[in-house]
Amino acid sequence: MNFSTVEFLLSVHRLQQLPPPELPEVAFAGRSNVGKSSLINTMIGRKSLVKVSSRPGKTQGLNYFRVDDQFFLVDLPGYGFAKVPKAMQNAWQGLISTYLENRLSLRCVVVIIDIRHEPKAQDNQLIGWLREKGIPSLPVYTKIDKISGSQRDRHARLLDAGHGLSPSQRLLFSAKTGQGRDELIGALAAFLH
Repeated sequence: MNFSTVEFLLSVHRLQQLPPPELPEVAFAGRSNVGKSSLINTMIGRKSLVKVSSRPGKTQGLNYFRVDDQFFLVDLPGYGFAKVPKAMQNAWQGLISTYLENRLSLRCVVVIIDIRHEPKAQDNQLIGWLREKGIPSLPVYTKIDKISGSQRDRHARLLDAGHGLSPSQRLLFSAKTGQGRDELIGALAAFLH
């Protein structure tokens, strides 16, 4: 996969704003402040193309990035503890679920999970819902640099058990060190082709 030309295309707030489905798409989902933007920036080898914020709820639309005229990366609004009005959260929910269920050009949903925390109900619901709908997904456990190797193994096993995954069905990733970047790129290339 070539990330030499990555550009922001648009932020979608209504289904009518979606671009024509002429290129395959990979969507990135995760709880607020789980490190979605950092993961995407590390993956594409840029420092700040995708805006990183310490404030939950910063991403408020489906943010489309065109990659080398080959595919779209779609950064979805975070779910969980975002400090935004309930009506806005409900609007996001409707937009996101309709997009995920009906977008014919969607090839995979990368579900980003912080390895430091126990399995969260919302992550489990998303993974289960994607399975039920037959939407390909790739769980990625992030922030692996923040805990020791033995803790990492234990936490990964707990998350695997909590989400019904085997180690071959998910990846470990660090935006800080870049560990897991090549594996993520290889996995996404397989989904896109």
